[in-house]
Amino acid sequence: MTGPELTDTRSSRVTAARRLIKRAFRARGRQFLAEGPQAVSEALTLPGVVQELFATGPAAERNADLVEAAAREGVPLRLVSGEVFDSLAQTVTPQGVLAVCRFVDVPYDDVLAASPRLVAVLAQVRDPGNAGTVLRCADAAGADAVVLSDASVDVYNPKCVRASAGSLFHLPVAVGVPAAVGVAGLRDQGVTVLAADGAGELDLTEAAERGLLSGPTAWIFGNEAWGLPAATRDLADAVVRVPVYGRAESLNLATAAAVCLYASANAQRAPGGCRAAEIAGRVSAAE
Repeated sequence: MTGPELTDTRSSRVTAARRLIKRAFRARGRQFLAEGPQAVSEALTLPGVVQELFATGPAAERNADLVEAAAREGVPLRLVSGEVFDSLAQTVTPQGVLAVCRFVDVPYDDVLAASPRLVAVLAQVRDPGNAGTVLRCADAAGADAVVLSDASVDVYNPKCVRASAGSLFHLPVAVGVPAAVGVAGLRDQGVTVLAADGAGELDLTEAAERGLLSGPTAWIFGNEAWGLPAATRDLADAVVRVPVYGRAESLNLATAAAVCLYASANAQRAPGGCRAAEIAGRVSAAE
């Protein structure tokens, strides 16, 4: 369904979509905006997530496969003028494709029920770009879930969605989980909880040598500006720092998260790691 091109920025469909730029309207309708072909394409892999597709005529032509995929899912296509699209877009150079999506977060109990082996926990992370990038790093490292505390940024913030580069649609994300509740649930599942902090008593190499990374692990990452509160650090089994061998003062949050998550991912896949037997089994089956 396309209909005539929408050229009025005040039309009801455009106004309803534009309201989702604001958190209050996102929460009320449990809908958010995913902008750009990459994000929309990934959203379409989840049945029923994309509710409506907006595209300029040239963008629809450039992304014919995406438009066809939306049509197969029964998603309405709204062709819009460049002016209308600009009123919806949150990027400097819009790509002409944007989707209204329903929320995709899952209950925290579902995360725990899946017996996760690698989890990223964001505690009081307020910057949407950082949160989205950590989500992307967790996805790349093969994490089983990402958990955002009740004091963290809205995962559906447009900047967070863009920074995740589609990873928001790849792995379970639980939101609004108090840090203490989150840690208690993970411990009940036999997960070792590590807090990433520049003042940690162990560095990442020492943590690996002690075997802290080879089993099921959750990493807690805090606010880049002021780190983890003492109460949150105290919840962890160990506080671990990323060693800095050069002269840099520190690493930014997303970079430190990537280093920590990949250290765990590698340790879990090494001989004796919690994923090693699973990988060996897949290799044997393939042979």
